[in-house]
Amino acid sequence: MSIILDYSNVITPTEILRNSSVVIGDNGRIEYVGPMDLKPEIDGQRLELRNLYVAPGLIDIHVHGGNGITFGDPESLAEDLKEYSRWVVKNGVTGFLTTITAPTPNELSAMIQSFVKEFEQDQPGAQPLGIHLEGPFMNVEKKGAQNPDWIRDPNVEEAVKYLEAGRGWIKQMTMAPELPNAVDVAKKYRKEGVSLAIGHTTADYDTAVKALESYWTHITHTFNAQPGLHHRRPGVVGAIMNSEETTAELIMDLIHVHPGAAKVLVRCVGSDRIVLVTDAMEAAGLPDGKYHLLGAKVTVQNGKATQDDGTIAGSSAVLNQCVRNMHKEVGVSLSDAIKMATLNPARVIGENCRRGSLQVGNRADLIVIDQDINVYLTFVNGKLVFSDL
Repeated sequence: MSIILDYSNVITPTEILRNSSVVIGDNGRIEYVGPMDLKPEIDGQRLELRNLYVAPGLIDIHVHGGNGITFGDPESLAEDLKEYSRWVVKNGVTGFLTTITAPTPNELSAMIQSFVKEFEQDQPGAQPLGIHLEGPFMNVEKKGAQNPDWIRDPNVEEAVKYLEAGRGWIKQMTMAPELPNAVDVAKKYRKEGVSLAIGHTTADYDTAVKALESYWTHITHTFNAQPGLHHRRPGVVGAIMNSEETTAELIMDLIHVHPGAAKVLVRCVGSDRIVLVTDAMEAAGLPDGKYHLLGAKVTVQNGKATQDDGTIAGSSAVLNQCVRNMHKEVGVSLSDAIKMATLNPARVIGENCRRGSLQVGNRADLIVIDQDINVYLTFVNGKLVFSDL
């Protein structure tokens, strides 16, 4: 049965359509987006959404877990993925990448294979769109909360092993471009359609520019775990701000990045190239307390996750909160804030022809929200998976 969402404000997200309708077909696809008076006559379930907004479902391409779950636990990987899928839709997320790493090449390969097996089955809520390898090929000097024993220089043979295990499901890799053999690995991954991201790096401005002119196209958690902007040493941040096409992640939890810095980035690169992510760990959506990330103890206090030495250890944020902060605290428009968590991440991982925008023929992954980005309904592939109306 078709579902008709009437009397709504529709964020496509490239524009806002007032007093409009969205029709979800019984095939799980979007059949109509536009003014109510031009809507075709269709039988189905009708919902009146006065004063609410219909928007694409949010996509998180950098997340380690949440609601007590850490991606990759071999004892509970399958059930954890299902439970996370069920939970995260309440925050408006309809698609995500599992961000993972592991102590050894064999363990990481086995983890990748286990995820691929689960990805080939539909999940009960939000759908996993692939894998983000945040490691092991990073600079230990900028490890952040990563386990230093799990970090090593790039190796082509090892990298190919991961690609073979992933069978096309590895969508993004974070790698420091200044490391030996990094270019060789990057070339191989880009040939396979993987998005290469600069992150956990000591790269100077020239190295970062050269990387962005070759195989790297994206930046992992901009400003964090990378050299910042200095007037004599522009660093990675300077390279981003001077780039023409690079996409840049922001963890907009108001802890990792000051709103003023986010505003500068928006002015330099524009709203089409910023990607909101959570970088969330198991504490996301849970109260302050003691947690774990990558084998280390983490304390969350007032929403800030840190290791014992004070290092920020991921976040406890949820994605609709990050969208809200971008809109309310940084001052971007509601449609631009939505775009940064829908269409932009979809483009990074090559999913923009299927999801990330409300267009006829796209998957009906969409949410119903108010102007504060509180989530009332979430649909995945046309199926209602969360309701708070």
